[in-house]
Amino acid sequence: MKIGIIGAGISGLALGASLHRSGLDVHIYDKYSQVRGGGAGITLAPNGLAALDALGVGAGFRALQVGQRSLRGGVRNPRGEWLSHISAEITSTSLALERAELHALLLDQIPAEIIHTSSEALTVDAQSGVVGFKDGTEVQFDIVVGADGIHSAVRRNCFDDPGVRYAGYNAWRALADAPSLDAGFETWGTRARFGAVPLHNGRAYWFAVLSGPEASPNEADLSELMDVFSLWHHPIPALLDSTPEASIQYLPIQEIATPLSTYHTGKVVLIGDAAHAMTPNLGQGACQGLEDAAVLAALLQLGSMDFTLYDKHRRHRSQKIARQSRLVGRSVHTGGARLASVRNWILKHMPDAVTNAQAHTVTNWTMPTL
Repeated sequence: MKIGIIGAGISGLALGASLHRSGLDVHIYDKYSQVRGGGAGITLAPNGLAALDALGVGAGFRALQVGQRSLRGGVRNPRGEWLSHISAEITSTSLALERAELHALLLDQIPAEIIHTSSEALTVDAQSGVVGFKDGTEVQFDIVVGADGIHSAVRRNCFDDPGVRYAGYNAWRALADAPSLDAGFETWGTRARFGAVPLHNGRAYWFAVLSGPEASPNEADLSELMDVFSLWHHPIPALLDSTPEASIQYLPIQEIATPLSTYHTGKVVLIGDAAHAMTPNLGQGACQGLEDAAVLAALLQLGSMDFTLYDKHRRHRSQKIARQSRLVGRSVHTGGARLASVRNWILKHMPDAVTNAQAHTVTNWTMPTL
């Protein structure tokens, strides 16, 4: 069984590492000249770590948990008052790290010879399994896995591709030195929010999100953020002050325009953002991709190509979480100051047990029996 994974992002690398460990003939192709960890930081919730364990590649990530600092987190208002708290059961079993670290841990488990960089897939035939690359070469696979992200060429070639849509807000992301930050938080204002998460290495990653017209990814303007957040609670202004402007990543938030009716066709199956690109409001994009990879790896390791089983276990859950994430974004980025005040009042008076129960439906995942 020859397996071609198109895309060397998180889910593609995790799947490739697991399949290689199992002795399967797998190759990973990526359009860039080197495999890179885009973005600043990432939090792997308990379900993401459980998926890495199921893939057989979780040990390195579990070791990093020993040194992480934060056992607290929640939502605040711009004055710094806590509106809700995330249970320690969730935060203590999550892991926050730099995306570059995540990629490095996965790459350490994959031999270099099965990763093919500067290999952009342009055409994919779902029935034959033939992939045509930009350099003119064609390779035939028994199984083609589309792990090539939100603008997936595999999805475009083989599925009724709905394209992507702008969610209505743009995001800034960066890393900063923050050895004294002892709690993760997300602060909700009027059509604006700011979040920060301490990492295990004395740094923190932060993100800022503002409603507005769709922007083109380009150089971030730190002054725009200071105009909005300079009077918000500590340590938000300090984090912005300590971040070199050139290191800030800026991009519009997009998601798949409408849910796909299937994640497989012929010899092709989709995972990660290629299947269900979602807004980052629940921090579940990578975690859902890892769940995809775990289920698909288990299926292939059984020698099965029954992708209807993969679809059964993955499509409903991932699309439900994408809907929930979209609703969270709308609750923060729709309406004016009065609506924001009402929203924050409701959140403050809602028992933490209620919000944590909702969070557990997302983060509490176990590998299904296939």
